[in-house]
Amino acid sequence: MIALVDYGAGNLTSVRKGLNAAGASIFTPATPGDLASARGIIIPGVGHFGSTRAIDEAWRQAILDAAGTGTPLLGICLGLQFLFEGSTEAPDVRGLGILRGHCALLPPTQKVPHVGWNELRIVQRSRLLADVPDGSQVYFTHSYAAPVTDACVAETAYTTRFAAVVERGNVFGVQFHPEKSGDAGLRILQTFVRLTSPVPLATKC
Repeated sequence: MIALVDYGAGNLTSVRKGLNAAGASIFTPATPGDLASARGIIIPGVGHFGSTRAIDEAWRQAILDAAGTGTPLLGICLGLQFLFEGSTEAPDVRGLGILRGHCALLPPTQKVPHVGWNELRIVQRSRLLADVPDGSQVYFTHSYAAPVTDACVAETAYTTRFAAVVERGNVFGVQFHPEKSGDAGLRILQTFVRLTSPVPLATKC
């Protein structure tokens, strides 16, 4: 089953609906130790980076331990930003630090927050985006964004270029909301569900 981490940063109802539509079996872990049995972990979230303070050291370590042993990890929106070292939105709050760099406010050359549909430009081969065509439209709502680093596999331009999808090994993140992004978002969630499935053992002839 996939663990959907609830740390109070937003309503999880739409994420649960999206995962159910993608065929996922999900549970909300009550303690950090519950993550040890998860086949995948999702960190969702909306709003201020300071909300991630609720993910205390025990939860942080459990997430890092699981990711370190190969459990697929997906961050959605604020969850993607939490994969990085931190954000200028809350400079005193540490991110997980799995990915290098800090998130920052979008330049105000257009209306911020960025709310609405925008194009994904795929810039590297990606397992998470295997079934998503380049140029797909997805739904964003955010004011801060992650930098374009070597972990960026798809970017979007709105006031500036920013990382829309990041990927490194078994760690993935999307700045947009796949559960609100129609067919493209559903395909991404379905792919993540497949990545959490155990590889079937080969049968002997």
